[in-house]
Amino acid sequence: MTTLHEPTVTTPADLTVWPASTTEPRPGDLAVGGVSLAEVAHRFGTPVYVLDESEVRERCRTYRHAFPDAEVLYAAKAFLCRAMVHWMDEEGLGLDVCSAGELELAVTTGFPPEKIVLHGNAKSPRDLESALRLGVGRIVIDSPSEIARLAAAVGPDGHQKVMVRVVPGITAGGHEKIRTGTEDQKFGLSIRDGYAQHAIARILDQPQLELTGLHCHLGSQITSIKPYLAAVRRIVGLMASLHRQHGLVLPELDLGGGHGIAYRPGEEALDLTTLARKVRTELAESCAAAGLAVPRLIIEPGRAIVGPAGVALYHVLAVKRTGDHTFVAVDGGMSDNPRPALYGVRYAPRLIGRSSAAPNTLVTVVGRHCEAGDVLASDVELPDDVRPGDLLAVPVAGAYQLSMASGYNLVGRPPVAAVNAGIARLLVRRESLDDIRSRDVGL
Repeated sequence: MTTLHEPTVTTPADLTVWPASTTEPRPGDLAVGGVSLAEVAHRFGTPVYVLDESEVRERCRTYRHAFPDAEVLYAAKAFLCRAMVHWMDEEGLGLDVCSAGELELAVTTGFPPEKIVLHGNAKSPRDLESALRLGVGRIVIDSPSEIARLAAAVGPDGHQKVMVRVVPGITAGGHEKIRTGTEDQKFGLSIRDGYAQHAIARILDQPQLELTGLHCHLGSQITSIKPYLAAVRRIVGLMASLHRQHGLVLPELDLGGGHGIAYRPGEEALDLTTLARKVRTELAESCAAAGLAVPRLIIEPGRAIVGPAGVALYHVLAVKRTGDHTFVAVDGGMSDNPRPALYGVRYAPRLIGRSSAAPNTLVTVVGRHCEAGDVLASDVELPDDVRPGDLLAVPVAGAYQLSMASGYNLVGRPPVAAVNAGIARLLVRRESLDDIRSRDVGL
């Protein structure tokens, strides 16, 4: 066991990746949205996700302010529930959905379908049927086979706005598994190989399909602005080629999302203000050079809106020292957050609910599941006296955790509680054993 340093005093820098409303009312106790995290854990049990409503709304407003002339679509895959649908609608954002499930939840909650864009590299018949029945605003075509399928589903007298997802051949993203702007992955149609151009020509032969623009998504956890500027140049180049060949003027350009956020203090995040300014300038200059009208910009942030607004709470179940390693096992794990196992993402857990005068030591926070890879945070600092029954809080837990949760070991998925102005309320209840048993209908 290696002692790192003497106890540290909490400073504002310790809370840089926490929701802006985070305070420390008493030593060792953190509150978000005016609500003690320890009280949330006591009331709703653990694991539990805590979502700061004011942080979500403020991040929506930040995007609308940075991109006043653009259409901002919240990427629902990051996290979706009925409350999020209401918040996005009230803050003036549209939605980007990837399935009939996300689409139906949004529309049945009251979200305007015309403000929804449907994505997906392999849309099912149900996805397309739901999109057409509910009147989704645009469908992003991701493969040539979708063109005929969609045209047939729309029918000769129907009408549907579509976009085409193109692959600009740009490498960007925090991990190879979340880079989607390159040629060697499943999304989109290649500009370099001509597949995008061929698909566009086929769409133009379908009068019931209205091509409104081009779409690209470079990846996730991008912290550099340069890839977005390169994408603008390549897509405008394709637009210019389409104009010369078909006389086509496309009114929309969707740059996707993937805006990187910091998961631990000191990590880099994408500078949104600079991104907005430079993308607008690049788009205007590229279109002027090509003799094109400037299309309306569309962006699709997901993680950057909800990720920093979430906190995950766990109880410590066991502390085990093996050789030079200390393992702190909690009552959740890869079933409620598979991202460390999938992408190697790193978090910064913190002891809450009590103060500790013990020196910090390096530990690995692990989950309760029967997998050696069930690790939530490797080599992180926690007080040397961490013990069973303690509470750990993990910031930046709002995106791609509950939305990617599984039923592994049948432990049930955690609930989500929203906090705002000193009040905590349940948004999504815990998945119970009765829920799990009710799906098992065979004997």
